[in-house]
Amino acid sequence: MNVLVIGSGGREHALVWKLAQSPRVKRIYCTPGNPGIAGLALPFPAESGNFPRLIAEARHLEIDLTVVGPEGPLAAGIVDAFREAGLAIFGPTRRAAELEWSKAFAKDFMKRHSIPSALYRTFHPGEAGQTQAYIGSCPLPLVIKADGLAAGKGVVVCQTRDEAVRALEEISDPSSFGSAGSTVVVEEFMNGEEASVFAVTDGSHFVTLAPAQDHKRVFDGDRGKNTGGMGAYAPAPCVTPSLLSTIEERIIVPTLRGMAEEGRAYTGCLYAGLMLTAEGPKVVEYNCRFGDPETQVVLPLYEGDLAELLGASASGSLEAPRTPYAARGSAVCVVLASGGYPGRYETGKTITLPGNDETPRGVVLFHAGTGRGPDGSLVTAGGRVMGVTAVRPDEGMASAIAAAYEAAGKISFEGMHFRRDIGARAVAKPFGIK
Repeated sequence: MNVLVIGSGGREHALVWKLAQSPRVKRIYCTPGNPGIAGLALPFPAESGNFPRLIAEARHLEIDLTVVGPEGPLAAGIVDAFREAGLAIFGPTRRAAELEWSKAFAKDFMKRHSIPSALYRTFHPGEAGQTQAYIGSCPLPLVIKADGLAAGKGVVVCQTRDEAVRALEEISDPSSFGSAGSTVVVEEFMNGEEASVFAVTDGSHFVTLAPAQDHKRVFDGDRGKNTGGMGAYAPAPCVTPSLLSTIEERIIVPTLRGMAEEGRAYTGCLYAGLMLTAEGPKVVEYNCRFGDPETQVVLPLYEGDLAELLGASASGSLEAPRTPYAARGSAVCVVLASGGYPGRYETGKTITLPGNDETPRGVVLFHAGTGRGPDGSLVTAGGRVMGVTAVRPDEGMASAIAAAYEAAGKISFEGMHFRRDIGARAVAKPFGIK
């Protein structure tokens, strides 16, 4: 089969890398791709937002399955367009993807279907006075979220009322997130440990992948601003087998059932960002695609054929048992970021990589924000530049952490920074999902 992957980040590099291992896959195309992806996939001559051109080229190149990486095209309706053209595509429709592109919709949906989440109120444009009054009455800390897509950065945990007012002003400022922050959600703060669970689904049946844990804050010890993700590891030991069953029963199943009941049948990857509270797991947010950087640790632990799994999701044929995630082994991803990220940063910085003989065993370098300079050299082209992923199929998390940081230490570019505590939670407690 010929596969098209849409996107240009580390998540898409990981998808291409895993799809390339499938004996079912003949050729992989990618748009727009990046220098790392270029070694595994052919360039696809169309912009990811030009749906008519994408469809025409997909027909010309005889694409059998299109896999959408980022949320933008999904929110814009790429799945609807491809399905109307009779082309197989992995992902949710625009109406189903509203679980991600509108936090207000997602919160109301969870309330309608008794899916556990934080208490909240939604405020619309013109309600600044009511929002500030509500903030003044809420117990601290509290959480303020932009309703729309904000690249993982439109969420602020506020310890004081002054912080909450500043966060509200920043999120509502069109120069920050555009129209995404015109409506805001104010939530109670939930205590607990966070985890990410991915369910690949055809709308009725689903397969859960290895539970992961992301690191959103920019600095060690979960300090500083939220980012798109500074690293991840899997499987997360806080999600035991019994807890995963509870998550499936109380969150995944009612979400899929509720979406179907509302005429929004959900296919593709349902990402549940969770808080493991004393009252049980609760939803922090939904994403309508594979997470980044969690994909870079979850897919290496999947022992099945990814092309078969995603194809079954797209065609509605997940009834047969599918290979679950590997219950053994560990994977850790350390994100190397540009100086200044998640704020202002410069691009075009030359990247120095280790030679093949210098890279530790089992380490994969997933390109995210990379490009080519005028002389063809590898340069930085984004805030999150590269994900250094170490995979240990038969070893514990400590071994994977050590390998990832050993490899990270051999990469350099001006201003490079990264967290040095990725995976620390996993080795501070008993590890393993059995």
